[in-house]
Amino acid sequence: MAAKPLLLVPPSEAKTPGGSRSAAAKGVFDEILADDRLEVIATLAATLKGAPLRRREILLNARGPLMDRALVATQELAAGTAPLRPAWKRFSGVVWTHLDPASLLPSSRKRLLIPSSVYGLTTGEDRIADFRLKMNVGVGSLGTMATFWRTRLTPVLASHVKTAPLVSLLPKEHEMAIDLNALSKTRTVVRVVFSDDGGSATVGHDAKAVKGVLARALLVEGLGVLSTFEWHGWTAEDRDGVSHIVAP
Repeated sequence: MAAKPLLLVPPSEAKTPGGSRSAAAKGVFDEILADDRLEVIATLAATLKGAPLRRREILLNARGPLMDRALVATQELAAGTAPLRPAWKRFSGVVWTHLDPASLLPSSRKRLLIPSSVYGLTTGEDRIADFRLKMNVGVGSLGTMATFWRTRLTPVLASHVKTAPLVSLLPKEHEMAIDLNALSKTRTVVRVVFSDDGGSATVGHDAKAVKGVLARALLVEGLGVLSTFEWHGWTAEDRDGVSHIVAP
């Protein structure tokens, strides 16, 4: 039987607040990425502490109440007191709403691999705190988060469940945190592009919605869905070895 695919999916800026600090099993990548995560959190907290308001707005891509929430979340992360939720319960954006992770088995949610600025990489089942920081933002001496994580996440992914194909549904911002070309030399990597009929990348609510629907289909039905997928006029095409999901 062919190994079930692993899916690289983006986090969402929209997140459900709250959670708990109750003891739970460690996440899949907690130990290997622990020091890197602490470095990001400490540098972010220190940078925000002395930054003027405009710099804080750029760092956190937030203003007003959202800024206040992001600052508190960062302080709690730095203090080690942040409440935690499984990633599939934390992320609440359009992709995740249409993925409908609550109706999936835990084993399927564990095949969701999520690159993020603060955690580097988690599965859908790993417990995470509330946070707000984009991958394309530079933090102190670390540089942009995508650059910081790229050399760290690529080898981690190269060794994670080597027999399973890896499917990337990542936007460019998050894809920059992983060297997919290097990974393709050691394992099967399938890159999915969401585009219009002319090949230009699609953005917006519908593009995010179809990404969630496709992610779910891949988890439930496997890689074969890439040749048959159709949803609300979106269709699948293979173009020079790259899977395109084409807008209506």
